[in-house]
Amino acid sequence: MRICRFLQGQRVSYGRLEQDRVVAIREETPFNGATPTGEPVPLSSVRLLAPAIPSKIVAVGRNYRAPAAELDHDIPSEPLLFMKAPSALLDPGEAILLPPESERVDHEGELVVVIGRRARRLPPEANPLDYVLGYTCGNDVTARDLQKRDGQFMRSKSFDTFAPVGPWIETALDPADVEVQTKVRGEVRQLGRSREMIFPVPQLIRYISMVMTLFPGDLIFTGTPAGVSPLRPGDRVEVEISGIGALVNTVALEPR
Repeated sequence: MRICRFLQGQRVSYGRLEQDRVVAIREETPFNGATPTGEPVPLSSVRLLAPAIPSKIVAVGRNYRAPAAELDHDIPSEPLLFMKAPSALLDPGEAILLPPESERVDHEGELVVVIGRRARRLPPEANPLDYVLGYTCGNDVTARDLQKRDGQFMRSKSFDTFAPVGPWIETALDPADVEVQTKVRGEVRQLGRSREMIFPVPQLIRYISMVMTLFPGDLIFTGTPAGVSPLRPGDRVEVEISGIGALVNTVALEPR
C-alpha cells in the first residue's frame, strides 16, 4: 500500500494511493490504520506533501563502502549517527535552497525508513521491521564545505529545505535489496543497492532504539551510495528507489 499526505484546497489529509487517484483515510494519521473515507480524486488535483511529520530525523553516515572511500573516510565499526533538524523537511516538487553561507551543497539520495510504532531498546527477540510503517525516498542535502569546517554535521545538514522526502510511503517494500538512483538534470550521478549497506535497515533500527526512543512518523535516512556531487541553481534532482518511485525537487538560491 502507498500512503501519502496531500493538500486539497486548504485541507491537509493523509490518503491511500490507488493508481493515479488518491482517497483520504479516516484516521488523522496512518499509524492507527488506513481505512479509506470518501471518494477517490485524481492525483493531479492535489499537491503531495512530505508524507510524514517526524519528531526527529535520524541519519546514518558512511553506510556504503564506496562513498566512504570516495570521501577518504574510514569504514565505521558501528553506525555513525547524526541528526537533521525537522525544520529542514521539504515537500516533493519544492525547491532546495542554496544558502549564502555555503559554497558547495551536495545531493545524497537515500532510502528512508518511516517508523510506525514506538520503539525503545528493542529486545533481541523483536523484529525491528515490525516497527516500520514503510519506506520513502529522501535527499540528505549537505553543505559539504561547512561539514568539513565544523567537524560535525548539524549545521551542514539542517538548513531549511535540506531534507526533501517523498513522494509517498510504500508499506510493502523489502528494504534488503532495492536500487537507489539519483539524477541531476537527467544525468545519473548515484547508483547503488541497499544490499551494499554496511549496516542494514534492521540493524540500524535496533541500534538507534538503544540510544533514543523512536516514535511513529520519525524518519531514518539510511546512507547514500557513491557519486555525491554539487548542486547548482536551476538543477532538477530526482531520487528514485525501486519499488517506491521518484522524489523530484528543483534547486534555487536562498533569497537574500
